[in-house]
Amino acid sequence: MRPRLGALASVGRSLVAPVALTAVGYLLQVVGVLAGAVWAVVGGAVLGALTEVLFLRRARRVARQMARAQFTLPVRQLVRDGLLLGGLARLDVLRADGTGAWLLLGVLGCWALHFLCQAVAGAVRARRRLPVVTRNIDATGLGVNRAPPSLFAQRGGVRLAGVGLLLTAGMAVSAGTGGPAGALAAVSLCALVLLAGTAYLAGWLLPHRRVADEDAAMAWLDAWLAEYRPTVGLYFSGGPASAYQADMWLTTLAQLDERPLIVLRERFMVQKLEATDLPILCLPKVAHLMRLEHSGLKVLLHPSNSGKTSQVLRIPSIKHAFINHGESDKLSSCNPYAKAYDQVWVAGEAARERYQLAEVGVDDRDVVEVGRPQLAPIEPYAGPPTGPYTTVLYAPTWEGWDGNPGNTSVVLAGENIVRALLADPGVRLLYKPHPMTGSVDPRAGAADHRIRAMIEQADAGRNAQAADPDARAALERAARRLDALAGPGEGADEVELMLRQGPPEPGRAAAREEAVRAWEAAYWAGAPPGAHRVVTGPRPSLFSCFNQADLLISDVSSVVSDHLSSEKPYAVANTSGMTEEEFRAAFPTVRAATVLGPDGAGVPGLLRTVRAPGPDPLAPARAALKVRLLGPAEPPSLVRFGRAVRALAAQAEARQRRAEAREPLP
Repeated sequence: MRPRLGALASVGRSLVAPVALTAVGYLLQVVGVLAGAVWAVVGGAVLGALTEVLFLRRARRVARQMARAQFTLPVRQLVRDGLLLGGLARLDVLRADGTGAWLLLGVLGCWALHFLCQAVAGAVRARRRLPVVTRNIDATGLGVNRAPPSLFAQRGGVRLAGVGLLLTAGMAVSAGTGGPAGALAAVSLCALVLLAGTAYLAGWLLPHRRVADEDAAMAWLDAWLAEYRPTVGLYFSGGPASAYQADMWLTTLAQLDERPLIVLRERFMVQKLEATDLPILCLPKVAHLMRLEHSGLKVLLHPSNSGKTSQVLRIPSIKHAFINHGESDKLSSCNPYAKAYDQVWVAGEAARERYQLAEVGVDDRDVVEVGRPQLAPIEPYAGPPTGPYTTVLYAPTWEGWDGNPGNTSVVLAGENIVRALLADPGVRLLYKPHPMTGSVDPRAGAADHRIRAMIEQADAGRNAQAADPDARAALERAARRLDALAGPGEGADEVELMLRQGPPEPGRAAAREEAVRAWEAAYWAGAPPGAHRVVTGPRPSLFSCFNQADLLISDVSSVVSDHLSSEKPYAVANTSGMTEEEFRAAFPTVRAATVLGPDGAGVPGLLRTVRAPGPDPLAPARAALKVRLLGPAEPPSLVRFGRAVRALAAQAEARQRRAEAREPLP
């Protein structure tokens, strides 16, 4: 109950400032109308308009709360404009010569044009909404073309805020001068811009600018699939924060000697995925998804489970393998849903045993050990740190869906661990929280914010040498290069993005990989040697952080399994309530680790062990556990993964031949 009350209190605090400013603005306008005070009429209107632009446009949660009370942006602006008109009338700016009526008609006309523009924009968007979304595919056959101006087609709130600011400015001038000229000029300008923009926008409803309808789009899809003939695909469905689960497999899929395809279900996910040259196909409707049955696609790989996974499992011509987005000792790594797939691909022997012990209905014959191909960039252990700083990576996992306090160390132990690390002047701390931290339990999000503040404060007070200006310049160059390779930029709708993001130019993938390496090298070199870092977002990657670190502190998660490929020292926080013996017995990935309690008291001893010269007593245990978790070094994981793809594809082909042999003669 306490976390929920805390979350409600946080929401309440976030509502106070913009709502209070909006209320004060209206109150000033009312006082100005009643008292005939120019400063109050103008000041209230300006305060309200600035609140919309500076606060409410960014505070989406506040705007949603207001919308639930039917106090939407148009309503707020209408009230503001009405009070302004009332103030002008009260101040005798609108004389009895009919000026007031014309001004009122002009304001109402601007509002009518705004709503007309919204209606036309809705019609344009509906006609530009294709049943299939693509990336890295030539979609010119779908009639894709340039998007209309976003100010009129998509950004209605920005347009309305601009109209409100202009009308407010014009009426403020009239209130100050005592004449209607300023207000009439502002109204006339708004009306002309809205009329011209709406007319221009309507041009996208003409036949020559329309995109393909559903029948034509499906015919195009069938033709493209018949030409490309994909053999293996990655199927993914999820929320915006889950894109990393698919991202980690993109490079592996691109290295296969196959014709790969990414199959998505959510439109927004097409742009959420990291940069890749693989063809991406989004099919939101189940009926359209079934077109894959006759596409030549033999194998679909699934990095996660979702409600929409069951829909694609209905296609009998495709074999399905669950490859997961990371392996750990948590129950989610042996979910009963896995028995719905033809095969479950795991990294090593430990995962196979995990499924056997869990007894979730997965036949051991359907478990295939393929290793973790994406771990190749992780550098091996080179011995104890030799420089002035010991780099420690604290990478906790998130709180999970079940509320188990042992899922993440952030809530109970995170601040204690970070405090102990920052107390050592020889530690350089890298903090990389899970991207979903705080998405379920507000306490985790609050602890994460406190940890970031502690690290930033410690870094500000550290007397580190100045950053290398050459490295900083190199980082800026690498960032510009990545931006140039990243994509089409802003201002495009879904259809125009499909046009811009057609087939990639030869060599783009290699150029992007080189740019990422240059960016990461410059990122690490661009700060003082002992500077602490809070690392968020996709860059630098977790693997890049592994390569920087001498020691990892994490939770029971796939982070530990991946880090073990380096055989570097690591520690796991125990916030489960178990004794250390019970904790090690319950979670095999902990058996070569140092276990830390919630109080963080073991951190100083852990650092002494990592820094000690000579052989590491836990090194043999880490090497043995690496093989159990990730499989043997030979043959390489990518080779084993490719063999598994081809073997499962052969099963799909054999099934198809049997199905065709059973078909009755015409």
